[in-house]
Amino acid sequence: MTTAANAGPLAGYRVIELGQLLAGPFAGCMLGYFGAEVIKIESPNGGDPIRNWREVRDGTSLWWHSLARNKKSVTIDLKTQAGIDLVKQLIDGADIVIENFR
Repeated sequence: MTTAANAGPLAGYRVIELGQLLAGPFAGCMLGYFGAEVIKIESPNGGDPIRNWREVRDGTSLWWHSLARNKKSVTIDLKTQAGIDLVKQLIDGADIVIENFR
């Protein structure tokens, strides 16, 4: 559904973001800015390390506030078969996949 909040040239596109720190999350942020639905997959072991990078008073990073905007986020354990199967299902319904794991 296109609303004023997500109207843009990429409205209607779904992006799965499997990434952390800067490059992948920045790409996802920009796609979300232009209206795509971005779903960020995070590890159950603390999520994206950028959440705690250079913490501020409220316990979260300004980097996180900047790079996580325009996204939905879900925790999935990619070390389990159930987690892998779930991510495959999400990817099957996606138009774009971003990945920047080492």
